[in-house]
Amino acid sequence: MYKDKDLSSRRGVTRRGFLTVAVSAIVAGVVAGVGAYYAGTLSAPAAVTREVTKTVERVTTATVTKTVTATTATTPITTPTAPPAGEEIRIGTVQSLTGSHAGFGFGTLWGVQKAVEDINALGGVKVGGRRIPVRLITYDDGSDPSKTAALVTQCITVDNVVAMIGNDPPALGNPQCVTADRLRTPMVIASPFEPWYAAGPYTYVWNIGFNIGTPPPPGDPKYGKRGYTILDVIFGFTDKFADQTNRRVAVVACDDGDGTAWYAIFGPALAERGYKPYRVEEKFGLYPPGTMDFSSLITAWKEYGAEILWGNLPGVDFGTLWRQAKLLGWRPKLAYLGRGALFYDDVVAWGGDLPLGVACEVWWDPCYPYPGIGGRTSGSLAEEWVKEKLTPPNRMLGYSGYPKAQLLFDAIERAGSLDKEAINRALAETDNVIVLTGPVKFTDKHNSPVPLVIKQWVKTDKPWVWEDVVVYSDHPDIPAQREPIFPLPPI
Repeated sequence: MYKDKDLSSRRGVTRRGFLTVAVSAIVAGVVAGVGAYYAGTLSAPAAVTREVTKTVERVTTATVTKTVTATTATTPITTPTAPPAGEEIRIGTVQSLTGSHAGFGFGTLWGVQKAVEDINALGGVKVGGRRIPVRLITYDDGSDPSKTAALVTQCITVDNVVAMIGNDPPALGNPQCVTADRLRTPMVIASPFEPWYAAGPYTYVWNIGFNIGTPPPPGDPKYGKRGYTILDVIFGFTDKFADQTNRRVAVVACDDGDGTAWYAIFGPALAERGYKPYRVEEKFGLYPPGTMDFSSLITAWKEYGAEILWGNLPGVDFGTLWRQAKLLGWRPKLAYLGRGALFYDDVVAWGGDLPLGVACEVWWDPCYPYPGIGGRTSGSLAEEWVKEKLTPPNRMLGYSGYPKAQLLFDAIERAGSLDKEAINRALAETDNVIVLTGPVKFTDKHNSPVPLVIKQWVKTDKPWVWEDVVVYSDHPDIPAQREPIFPLPPI
């Protein structure tokens, strides 16, 4: 049975100090190897893991590779032979195709492979007046942080790649980035900025991920614009309906690396913005992993009259909480869920109509209007995934895999050379280069955040029943696809 008193014994965070605590919490939770914002979202169902082996064998010919295996974490998927200089451009990537992070690695690799297919359909990357095809060399790190850096070293020192495409979750990406930097090899990654930069600064690594709470700095074309931090978009969405609520907020998070860091930022931030979060100074709602009975939390929120729910917890935990909330007769007007509402497999498992109207922030959607390679669009990339997989698009294919490869190919073309230093200089000089997630211009911290939007889960007539659609955006070129669902209807 969950005990409230276990939560109230924890020391709270003062309003004045919440940003400082937030940064330290992120660093502590993420860099220690928890994976922070990715923790708990990455487990792939068994069916997905099985699909990895079949898919890698099918698609690698399009990326000029030879398949060996995709089931042993330290065995390379490709065994390259050294070609004459200039006949191919070797790009390396170490992704998690098996293990707890396979859900992300599988989508990322698929997106990278499609970018390679698209550029090779044009004859390859234009270098010095001629086109050279790309050869993608891929390894599976098995979601093991202790192995991933060694495989990056393998790519660079044995396979002789000219550049790397990183693995985004910080627990895996940070060791990769440090290794690539040490070996002076350019790498493009799409990681949450704050935990990624905690392992920096970097010379050869460049990030096109999302910012949690750090706004774009002066000099950045995105400076002063909303929609480039998670805090921005969550508050923008919630503020839209605040006056139609009593501003009383239930805050819930799993007491793991991700949830603890999130609670340290978002709980006190609500109070800073004039909301009334319930007992956040006591860390009420920060529950131990493995909790199965949320009734004491729900009863307290119901008695408090909370009309808004903010949370960061695994999808399976939220499903348990949400079912119990229905049984106990508590239905807030607005529900935002980080982490647990990102992926279809998590959401559909809640059962019945429970997903309806639950909101989450996302970093890419098929509606993003920015161009890919050779006429590719986000929409066509998603359509190809659906045709091939018969499932909703894995958002990593367009957020991470494709745009990282697209940017790297652009830098090689601008460098006019396969020299690593020249490629790295070209990355540093990137100025409003458009990739599938939008324009890229790096700050002095080697960061260029992607635009973020809020989506809600709605019913669809497609085979997968539920899909999430954009309902809030601060970006004129990414309009909302429908009006938000507010208040949440009875179910």
